[in-house]
Amino acid sequence: MPQMTFHTPATHDEVAALLAASAGARVLSGGTDLIVQMRSGRNAPSAIIDVKQVAGMIGVRMSDSGFAIGAATPCTALLNDSALSAAWPGVVEAANLIGSVQVRNRATMAGNLCNASPAADSVPALIAAGATCVVVGPSGTREVAASDIAVAPGKTSLAPGEFVAEIRLPARPARGGDAYLRSIPRTEMDIAVVGVGVALVLDASGTCTAARIALGAVAPTALLVDEAGAALVGSKLDDAALEAMAVAVRAAAKPIDDKRGTAEYRTAMAGVLAKRVVAIAAARARNAA
Repeated sequence: MPQMTFHTPATHDEVAALLAASAGARVLSGGTDLIVQMRSGRNAPSAIIDVKQVAGMIGVRMSDSGFAIGAATPCTALLNDSALSAAWPGVVEAANLIGSVQVRNRATMAGNLCNASPAADSVPALIAAGATCVVVGPSGTREVAASDIAVAPGKTSLAPGEFVAEIRLPARPARGGDAYLRSIPRTEMDIAVVGVGVALVLDASGTCTAARIALGAVAPTALLVDEAGAALVGSKLDDAALEAMAVAVRAAAKPIDDKRGTAEYRTAMAGVLAKRVVAIAAARARNAA
């Protein structure tokens, strides 16, 4: 039986080369999903590539264009970045709903995204915020929308040798706000039955000028619901606009029945949560004015 090898490369090129050399190689950033999968026998890597020694893979960098979050940055570290927490509180809160504090001390948003679970907490918030990923591979570097990374449960759009090096968030728009909420059977440390991320912008009169609404745990991948965002644009988030948004959310939801909730419940709850999340994001947008 072949032995598994462990690597600690120092550059992006080395990571890409190691991944390309073995179809069974896996990236280790936080490892909170990978180690569990290995212990359960679901994953048996031929090689583990620890990317934490690569420059830029840990930490948050701010610029005029927004934020760059290294792919190996633990979720708890995001809480300590005051600029990021002020600009994108919904993203930071979503990342810090993953598992327990101990898990979040290791877990990363890039790992949460690339694990490609439909119920991943950070993903709807990232999609709503318009996040992109810097993907590095043997053919170079490309930028991919966070919404385009997962293509099916457990599967990503990454080509052989490719990995996510960082997640980019735009600068927060003036009078912009975001939020994320989920429904779970327990009070914490559970998998989302439904998750909703919202990012919106209000003008000086309180009229919504832009809105992005993303759903998790109600389809094979987290999804952006364009019709839901469009239902809010041009409104002052009145009851009619909110209900039209909820109708679009429920129409987009294509959940399954499982032990945590029925498809009927998930669909109904998606509309309820969406209204609640819009209210939180709108309050933050008004406070940011």
